[in-house]
Parts: sequence; structure tokens; C-alpha cells
Amino acid sequence: MPAVSRALAILQLLARSPEPLTLKSISEGLDLVTSTCLHILRVLVDEGMVKVEPGTKRYSLDVGVLSLARSVAENNPFPARIQAALDRLSEAWNVTTIGVKVSGVEDLVVLSLARSRGPFRLYVEVGSRFPALTSATGRLVSAYADLSDAELARRFKTLAWENPPDLETWKKEVRAAQRKGFAIDRGNYMSGITVIAVPIFDAQKRMTHALVALGVADQMTSERTKSLTVDLVREAKALS
Repeated sequence: MPAVSRALAILQLLARSPEPLTLKSISEGLDLVTSTCLHILRVLVDEGMVKVEPGTKRYSLDVGVLSLARSVAENNPFPARIQAALDRLSEAWNVTTIGVKVSGVEDLVVLSLARSRGPFRLYVEVGSRFPALTSATGRLVSAYADLSDAELARRFKTLAWENPPDLETWKKEVRAAQRKGFAIDRGNYMSGITVIAVPIFDAQKRMTHALVALGVADQMTSERTKSLTVDLVREAKALS
């Protein structure tokens, strides 16, 4: 239904914005008729999902979304199932480990994490969203998404990397990820950071989640990376 889609689009826009937005910026950003946008915003304000600053008339998310997020966290068994594995891997290998939900080919959502003991700290929190095809996890998503070469190329152009690989290299790595059952990003997504990702499948063999480890590249020797990958694959198979 259009009204529901528009309301969700407004919530997502406000979630992405670092500061409150005016009615004009929201309606123009989503290409909505101003009166329609205002009507939806008023409903969202009444429901406690959005708040409006009386003086500036700017809109931002309100605490109502927290209750929804809390319900998701409490009723989703995945974070509870994966947390022990994340904690063990992080402690054993001194890396940051993350459990992510794969939402199609658009977004990855962080559901749980364990931070490394070292000085490296990835700026990520539970609930953070990332483009699904980026980094090591993106190679896996691409491998299992059954996208055409043309669609892969189109989506590749939209990705943000610090040190982007060329398209042909990336496509080879996507094919290798499907063959090997894991993917590694060596400084492409974030300079100086090695990212290892392994898929977690549901009963229908669909990739629904991923187990991810991030470490400082200088500390991730070839042998260490290989051993950590084996450990990650073992945990992912147990969780699938």
C-alpha cells in the first residue's frame, strides 16, 4: 500500500539523517507531495515514532521505534545463538566479530558483535546497516544472489570502497567465494583492515546471515588468516 511504503520511507530517511529534517527536505528527498508527507508525519508523531521540534518544526525519530527494535532483539533467536561464538572467536583471535542479517541484496543489518582487545575499534553498533554487496560479506551475497553479470556490474558501481578492486577482479572473487564457502577482503573496504566473512544458511540452503571477523591487516598473516577462516567456517556450519 502506498501510504505504508511512504511512511517506511520517511522513517528510513530520518534514521539515516544525522540531524532533524524539515518537512520540505523530507518531501523533496522522497519526492512526495508536501501535504501527503505532512499527513503521514502527523500520524507518525501521534504514534510516537517521530517527534517534531516545536520551534524549528524539524522532524526526527522518537522513542517509539525503540520498543519495536527491542521486541525484534528479544524475539529474534539469532543474536542469542551466535553471541557465544562471537565472544569466543574475538577472544581467541583478538579480532572484532560480527553477526549480520542479510536482507536481500540491499542491506546488511548488524545483530550482534564482540569487540577485539586491541586498539583497533570498528565504528559499528547493533542495528547498523551497510550496503549488502560491500566488503567480504558482499562477495558472498553476490555469489548466492543469482544476479546477472550486467546487474552485478551495475550494483558494483554504486559501492563505496577505500581501495576499490576493479570489476573483473571483484567478479572473480565473487565466484571464488561461492566455490570456497568464504570470502576475504584485504584492505579494499577499509584500508589496513582484513575482513573475513562466512555464510550461514537456513534449512532451504539460502544465505540468511553471515559471520564476519575484522582484524588489523599487519597482524593478519597468511597462516593466521587461514586458521581463523577455518574456525569461522566451523562455527558457521554449526549455526546453519
